Amino acid sequence: MFINEETLKLAYEIEAHEVGMTILDVMARKMNLSRKLIRRCKVHKQIALNGNKISVNAKVSRGDVLTIMLDHDENTFEPNPIVIEVLYEDADVMVVNKPPFLVVHPTRGHQDGTLANAISHLQYQRGQNFKIRFINRLDRDTSGVLLVGKNGYAHQIIAEQMQDDTVEKHYTAVVEGCVLPSEGTINAPIDRLEEGDVRRGVTESGFPSITHYKVLASNDKASLVDITLETGRTHQIRVHFQSIGHAIIGDTLYGSSSDFIDRQALHCREMCFRSPRKPEKTVVKAELPDDFKRLLKVLDLQDV
Repeated sequence: MFINEETLKLAYEIEAHEVGMTILDVMARKMNLSRKLIRRCKVHKQIALNGNKISVNAKVSRGDVLTIMLDHDENTFEPNPIVIEVLYEDADVMVVNKPPFLVVHPTRGHQDGTLANAISHLQYQRGQNFKIRFINRLDRDTSGVLLVGKNGYAHQIIAEQMQDDTVEKHYTAVVEGCVLPSEGTINAPIDRLEEGDVRRGVTESGFPSITHYKVLASNDKASLVDITLETGRTHQIRVHFQSIGHAIIGDTLYGSSSDFIDRQALHCREMCFRSPRKPEKTVVKAELPDDFKRLLKVLDLQDV
């Protein structure tokens, strides 16, 4: 069992049913370390048993404490005084509620004023200094739950969950028109329409993409939709609903602008994942932002 909450150190105490296992087995099967991370720990001699460096082929006894030191990669983003809401945090993960209109990390067109700069400022206020590793991505105008790894171990573990589609991702969207049937699955492959184009589309040769949805409220003008992603392709929700004739309201890339909201009405409301040192699943929720609530009121759709 894990016995500490330090960001840069994993300490695991051997229990009775684990006696006789090799250190390698404990690291892989009990601590859930990836092969890549285990190799890195071996190369940098970051593995110790009861305080002593040791081979990964050595066997463990009850009460032994296996310690893994994690590389300390420092934050390189400039701090900007942007207020953000932290929804959940432990030794390995920080989960924030990304507001709309905020780019996640600096790009050529946005050197500062990003979510990364905001988290850097929060670190500065707290006296922290960890490399900011974004685990999932949200478009500039999409709001909601965003996961940040506080060390390489956490990033690898949860990124693998993302790749295996075991992270539960729930979104709320307002789309054009009355969606029928009111509950269903959109199973349509997605890929770039042209090389270098930011737009995606449904194509026969695309990557498998599955979106489950349920209409919560609707009228002739719009539908409030609860969405669960089985896969996580770029722009998946936006592309899938455009493909069935119900583009997200305010989505100028796949639909049209709106008089009532100046972004796509898409919000990541909940994510469920396994934080590396927690035995139970972690569920994090983000309340709908104010512009989304105003849109629901204008369109006479029931809030969720």
